[in-house]
Amino acid sequence: MFGKRAQDSTEATHFRSHRVTAINGRFFFSTRENTLEGPFFTRTDAERGTQVYVTRMQLANAIKASQTL
Repeated sequence: MFGKRAQDSTEATHFRSHRVTAINGRFFFSTRENTLEGPFFTRTDAERGTQVYVTRMQLANAIKASQTL
């Protein structure tokens, strides 16, 4: 994926990685902020959790942006 994220100063190629890992039979996903979210009982639950996390972060950013107006 070639593009520019909001915090990047120049465009670059960003590679998607497998963010879901299994640790002791439970599933976790890692974030760009270097946090490990979980545990989830299945890989599917962890993948759904990533979508919930992204939505939550986008909402938090939108709220923060609206408060600075």
